[in-house]
Amino acid sequence: MWQFLGKLVIKYRLSLLFILFASTAVMGYFASKVKLSYEFSKAIPEDNQKYQDYVAFKEKFGDDGNVLVIGVKTDSLFDLAVFKAYADFHHQLKQINNVQDVLGVPAAVNLVKDSVTEKLDPVKIFPDDIHDQHELDIDKSIFFSLPFYNSLLHSGDSCYLTAVRINRDSLNSPVRSKIVADIIAVSDSFQAKTGIQVHLSGLPLIRTVVADRIQKEMKIFLLGSLLLSALILLLFFRSFSTMLLSLSVVIIGVIWSLGILYLCGFKITLLTALIPSLIVVIGIPNCIYFINKYHTSYLQSGNKEQSLIDMVSKMGVVTLFCNITAAIGFAVFAFTKSAILKEFGMVAGISIMAIFFISFILLPAVLSYLKEPTATQTKYLNNKWLTSFLLKIDIWVCDHKRTVYMVTLVILAFSFVGIYKLKSVAFIVDDLPKTDKIYTDLKFFESNFKGVMPLEIVIDTKKRNGLAGLRALTVFSKADSLCQYITAQKEMSRPLYIGEGLKFANQAFHDGDSNSYQLPTDAFDGAFVGEYLKPANGNNSQTNLSKMLASFMDSSKQTTRISVNMMDVGTERLPVVLAGVQQRSDELFDSSKYKVTLTGTSITFLEGSSFIIKGLKQSICWAFLLIALCMLYLFRSVRILICSLIPNVIPLIVTAGIMGWAGVALKPSTVLIFSVALGIAIDITIRFLVNYKQELKTYDNNVIDTVSATIKNTGLSIIYTALVLIAGFIIFCFSSFGGTFALGWLTSVTLLVATLTNLILLPVLLLLVAPKKK
Repeated sequence: MWQFLGKLVIKYRLSLLFILFASTAVMGYFASKVKLSYEFSKAIPEDNQKYQDYVAFKEKFGDDGNVLVIGVKTDSLFDLAVFKAYADFHHQLKQINNVQDVLGVPAAVNLVKDSVTEKLDPVKIFPDDIHDQHELDIDKSIFFSLPFYNSLLHSGDSCYLTAVRINRDSLNSPVRSKIVADIIAVSDSFQAKTGIQVHLSGLPLIRTVVADRIQKEMKIFLLGSLLLSALILLLFFRSFSTMLLSLSVVIIGVIWSLGILYLCGFKITLLTALIPSLIVVIGIPNCIYFINKYHTSYLQSGNKEQSLIDMVSKMGVVTLFCNITAAIGFAVFAFTKSAILKEFGMVAGISIMAIFFISFILLPAVLSYLKEPTATQTKYLNNKWLTSFLLKIDIWVCDHKRTVYMVTLVILAFSFVGIYKLKSVAFIVDDLPKTDKIYTDLKFFESNFKGVMPLEIVIDTKKRNGLAGLRALTVFSKADSLCQYITAQKEMSRPLYIGEGLKFANQAFHDGDSNSYQLPTDAFDGAFVGEYLKPANGNNSQTNLSKMLASFMDSSKQTTRISVNMMDVGTERLPVVLAGVQQRSDELFDSSKYKVTLTGTSITFLEGSSFIIKGLKQSICWAFLLIALCMLYLFRSVRILICSLIPNVIPLIVTAGIMGWAGVALKPSTVLIFSVALGIAIDITIRFLVNYKQELKTYDNNVIDTVSATIKNTGLSIIYTALVLIAGFIIFCFSSFGGTFALGWLTSVTLLVATLTNLILLPVLLLLVAPKKK
């Protein structure tokens, strides 16, 4: 059948090329319409309870991840010139498009009781027109006498925080990059003017800057992998036409992958952005194996057309199953419930199969139009160094089997010790270098304000108006006890909830006495100071602060929230911290009367990380099962199946062991390595075993002679392919992100080990399970 297909491709080459280029033009049109996704990737399925809790929270109270924080540490902030510059800095932040609110020291208000009406009036602490240092010093003393702002706008007397609330819809659009860039520009201007270092953090900044960097890097790496592959192909084949033909295959494959992404209704996410580079890495080996077989056949027959038919007939089935197994390695992600993994798996799987059909049509069709390969172009087949290396491998396989077994066992023992050291922990910013400004700025806020990662605690009274009158004071009293527990934790900052506003108003009601910064003790005082929390008209100062505090209760007065900022403690420590909060809330709130829910970005990050890791582990198991079925169908032998799986399990074990020894944690960005490497490494096994099966008849079923011939004949193309694959992944090591860097060097290590196990251990196993007779 494959010979027939080879003749068919040669016979109808012009028509097939026209169909291929026309369909590529159509896919190119679709590829041009694909858009970047600016939404935070959904790692959790929509039917997950924690995801539903988070969605319900956002519907009631809005997004918790739209606040960017700006911090400064200085003893000179209240010097008149510096403070005026700081106030102007706040004013410039407010002028940026899509910035909704700016809450900082210059905008702080005090509540002052009217001596006649005894109403509480909000008054700006720092007027817009401060005349002298003495006036500023008086205002400063008032500011520091208000406990409400402690840990909210200042920490101690030298660290100050500004919260910038950004329009939620703009953060899910291309505009977000400009918003963040404008905020950074205004901050840099203030820093240059005053010499005070400015620190920026918060989820809008982290998500935007990281996403923009990764997308920029992916373009660079795609171009880099193309150039590096072109250089290696040129060194191997010594032919510009062969190099350009191979690059055409992968470029068309990239166009198709982006077109498939659009047709599936998906956008480019941080994960699907990897697919073009992966298509280059997977497509180049197809070209090497096809062209290598063409050159080998041509040297034997001297007939160009027959060599092309031999190329298709011998390598067509091999490449098909190699691409099927590689596609399985990625497509199993579609079996998970995670949207981001589903999209990646579906598009990658279909694209890998598309690259097979592209190479199957384009390579023989175009090669038939080119001149016969010259001696220079086939010189690589007689590389003395590689030939000598393969001869040594042949000697090891035939004469030193015990040594191969012992070395394998030693390496496995070393790896299992490393696996014992392997930890599963992830941080929101752990893929960034420790010297990166985003990372160092986050640590600044963790040191001075106990972090910026949002945690929301929702208290549902289970009845409408459950937060009205005396019942409200009961709820807030319990909430205050919970807040005191949270404040005492080293990983969490002082919470903000409606009770803090009531304390602020109570202090003002008692003529600013800081000892009165506490919840009202009776219903009369509670009702009086609670008037302050109602939406006000006219006065912007009152409106801003009232709006902020009023957003902590839903319109039906049934549900309230406690907002906490916490450190990026990682997925190992976070469950312990949350369990403590949950336990304390269960002690305070009777579950028959109240429902307390922990949610927010910190919760969804933890759930998403564990869900992705669990999904990836399951996908690896599915990949092994499906690949095993393919191998069983292809070779119809359980012994061959076992021989084929062992050389591919060992590289994964070795990689896991190296991760443990090197201190690389198991997290979403590193678990991906195993499925990627498995899908690619199994190709080497298939190519070796198919060649072995084809050569077995030639050598009259003599296993020893056939194994030796397979090592010499297939080993060359396997080594060349491995070099291209390793070079394709090594380029990721130039990334500034730890996950991408790990993907580069760990996948390269896995492929290197897989090449050695398939060239040395696999032949030894074949000799071990071979029948005693021929």
